[in-house]
Amino acid sequence: MKNFPILVKTFQGLEEVLAAELVKIGATDNLQIHRRAVSFDGNQELLYKANLCLRTAIRVLKPIKTFKAASADEVYEEVKKMNWEEFLNTDKSFSIDSTVYSEIFTHSKFVTYRVKDAICDFFIEKTGKRPSVRLDMPDVMLNIHISGDTCTLSLDSSGESLHKRGYRVSQNEAPLNEALAAGLILLTGWQGDSDFIDPMCGSGTLLIEAAMIALNIPPGIYRKEFAFEKWADFDADLFDRLYNDQSGEREFKHKIYGSDISPKALKIAESNVKSAALGKYIELKVLPIQKLEPPANGGLLVTNPPYGERITADNILDLYACIGERLKHHFAGYEAWIISSNIEGFYKIGLKPTKRIKMLNGDLECEYRKYEIFSGKQKDFKANKQ
Repeated sequence: MKNFPILVKTFQGLEEVLAAELVKIGATDNLQIHRRAVSFDGNQELLYKANLCLRTAIRVLKPIKTFKAASADEVYEEVKKMNWEEFLNTDKSFSIDSTVYSEIFTHSKFVTYRVKDAICDFFIEKTGKRPSVRLDMPDVMLNIHISGDTCTLSLDSSGESLHKRGYRVSQNEAPLNEALAAGLILLTGWQGDSDFIDPMCGSGTLLIEAAMIALNIPPGIYRKEFAFEKWADFDADLFDRLYNDQSGEREFKHKIYGSDISPKALKIAESNVKSAALGKYIELKVLPIQKLEPPANGGLLVTNPPYGERITADNILDLYACIGERLKHHFAGYEAWIISSNIEGFYKIGLKPTKRIKMLNGDLECEYRKYEIFSGKQKDFKANKQ
C-alpha cells in the first residue's frame, strides 16, 4: 500500500498520549508531535485503524495540498488548480471546515467561500455542472488550515468528531468529552490491572472509557459511519477485516465502580453503560462521597468533580475538603487523579500532589493532579518506595 501524510488532531495536553497510541497501532513512520496534533506517514490501513482505534483522537485528516498564499484570491487559484475529479464528481456533495491562525486572513468564513467557489468553478468549466454543498452528512468533507501564509487542504476521514463514540444515549449538563476522558485514564498508565473507581461519575463517561481500555475494545466500533466510507477509493473488505478483528481484546479480572449523589445522574449512567454493553464490568450506586468505601486490594480513582463554573454545587469548597478527608482516611494504597479548574478547591483537598498536568476541559483551563494515598507520614511513605 502507498504511504501518504496523515494528521491526527487531539486536545491540548494529550499530544504525547496520542503519539504513544499511534506507535501502538504501527504508525511510526515520520511521527511528529505538534500543538494539539500528531502527524505521520501511513497507508490506507493505518488511516482506517487510526479512526477505529485511537482513544484520544478528535479527527484524522489526509492532507492533499500544501501551499503559500497571501490573499483569499491566491487560495482560490491554488485550490482551483487541483484535479478535483480524484475526490469528487458532480453527483456528490461536499462541505468545508476552516481553521485560520493568520493576520493575513481575518475571516475564516470568507476563506471557506473561496475554497468552495474554486471547487465549483473547476467542475463548471469542465462539465457545465457543479457538486452541491451540504453541511449535514456530505459525501466528502474538506478541511482548510491556515497558519500565517501556509495553507493545508485536507480530506477529513472521520466525519463527525471521533469523541462521539456512539454509545452515549443520554447525558448530564456539561458531560466530560469521551476522548478527554480516555486521555485522563491513559495518562495514569492504568490498563485494567486493578479496580477503577469514579465517585462522582455523572453520566458514566470515565467508567465506560475505563472498561474499553481494560478490555482493549476499539472506541470506533460503536460508531455508525466514518467519512472515508464515502471516498472513491474506499476498501470495504479491508475495513470489514479491521472492524471485525477481535484478536486484541483481553480479559478484565477486576471491577469498575461508579457512584454519584444524584439518582438522576445514575439513571443516565446506567443507560449509557447498557448502550455500550459493558454492564458486566461496571457497578453503579447512588452514594455521596462522604460514605464512599474503597474495595480491598487498592486500585485507581479518577474523577471529575464539579468545578463551580458550568456546574455549580452547594458549598463547593466543602465538597473538595470532603474529597481530601475521604481519600486520606479511607483510601490508603490507592492512586487518585482529579481534574478541576477550581484551584482553591484543590487547596481544600489538603493533600500534596505528586504530579500536576495542565489540561483544557472545553474552554476551561484545568489541572490534572495525581495523589498517592498512604498511611502515616509522607517521609516514611517515600522511604518505603525507595
